[in-house]
Amino acid sequence: MKSPMSSTLERILAVPGRLAQGDALTRIVATVGPASRSREMIERLIEAGVSVFRLNFSHGDLAGHAATLRTIREAAGGSGSPVAVLGDLCGPKIRIGRVPDPGIVVEPGERIIMHDRPIEARPAGDGRAAEFGTTLPSLSRDVVPGARLLVNDGQIRMLVLEAGEGTLVCTVTTGGRVTSGKGLNMPESLLSVRTITDDDWRCVDFAVAHGLDFLALSFVRHEEDIEALRSGIRQRASALGLEDFRLPIVAKIEVPSALRRIEAIVQASDAIMVARGDLGVELDVALVPVIQKRLLAIAQDYGKPAIVATQMLESMIESSMPTRAEVSDVATAIFDKADAVMLSAETATGRHPALAVEQMRRVARYTEAYLGTLPAESEAPARPRELRDRTAALAHGAWLAARDLGAACIAVWSQAGGGARLLSQNNFSIPIIALTSDPRAARQMQLLRGVAPLCVDVPEDLAALSRLVDRYVQETHRARAGDRVILLAGEPLGMARATNRLAVIEVGDPLSGFAMRPGAARPR
Repeated sequence: MKSPMSSTLERILAVPGRLAQGDALTRIVATVGPASRSREMIERLIEAGVSVFRLNFSHGDLAGHAATLRTIREAAGGSGSPVAVLGDLCGPKIRIGRVPDPGIVVEPGERIIMHDRPIEARPAGDGRAAEFGTTLPSLSRDVVPGARLLVNDGQIRMLVLEAGEGTLVCTVTTGGRVTSGKGLNMPESLLSVRTITDDDWRCVDFAVAHGLDFLALSFVRHEEDIEALRSGIRQRASALGLEDFRLPIVAKIEVPSALRRIEAIVQASDAIMVARGDLGVELDVALVPVIQKRLLAIAQDYGKPAIVATQMLESMIESSMPTRAEVSDVATAIFDKADAVMLSAETATGRHPALAVEQMRRVARYTEAYLGTLPAESEAPARPRELRDRTAALAHGAWLAARDLGAACIAVWSQAGGGARLLSQNNFSIPIIALTSDPRAARQMQLLRGVAPLCVDVPEDLAALSRLVDRYVQETHRARAGDRVILLAGEPLGMARATNRLAVIEVGDPLSGFAMRPGAARPR
């Protein structure tokens, strides 16, 4: 006699083509760079499953980003897909100054002098220590003896011995080649730098003027960083006459100080990114999986979407196949209910951008198929539930109705995306069709797990909405005649925060859903 586990695996293995090619519930974020900024490649990435494109402001210039944005918008328009664009602010990234090619090799035990200005580096010689410049003017004030200095994501490690006037004397504990512009991390030091730099504010100007859909803030340390960015966005939007402009903020969690204020940061932001690159440098790398799991759980508690990023399919920068460990890493993020998984260099500079996206989608589809065989569980987001949020309660009720009725999908009129977000956090294993008349809201819903946004004109009433949903699910093969679809909406349609009704549509029955009037008798 076969065990339930054996039967489950057999069902999944029996249909690899269908599972691999279908739409994944988990969203895919892809970074655009030299390998992927052409119109042809952008179109291939959309077809492969990208929901959100990332513009990394740490590289390139604003003119180049503007050209890339135009290409994305044109490609998305041609595909009919409301693809979102996320701008990623650089933040106060501290770097090594100019180093003569091919770099300077430092050895364990060697003494090094680090300057608080970007001087030209020089190697050791004639009895003097090697010297390097940095971009941190407060270096000698912020970093004390005993603290660590990590270069190039921790590949090279130093320990501070003395702090002088404008310099630090360090000893090398792990050697390597130091080259120009490499990042510098100081995990034990509280740095007196602004989270949002002057360069960042220029990028914020760009993001508002060009209507980006999300803005990610690097090196967030506390909730005041989010509030300062949100205030700056409002001021810039107002100056351009965009009074209703909303630019959601993604807080990148990558420094230890953010973990001490994590609940306040999650509450202040619109989404979070588990930025594992700097987290794995600033903290013991063995802690990163535990921190990732906890961050995803906190985001779910607050009903906020979460992205897992960095080195997810790193080997695919060169290889046409991911490693088994990378595949398991992506699946683990999905098991832990990440809304989105992100590709960085894999799509920005890698040799196989579209293939990397396709592989990520395949992993997501198989993982989601397995999750769909497990006993159905849902716990409504804790914080909205504590606040007695009406839409959150309806969203959880929709999950219960979908489970009990075996619904094929969920549909919601979500004008600004709030209803879709709360539905998304209820662990549905079926698609959520989110209708809106706002193209920008449709794009922003692309970050939400399981949500398929659809931008349409506002129906004349709830009965017209029921008919629209009925027709759409049949035309897109999301449901067949006789299937059930759970529908959430409210009146007036087209207004945010109006959701107050739940109905069940029997697909193909024009009298189901909101078409029925109170007290009306159904014909037999």
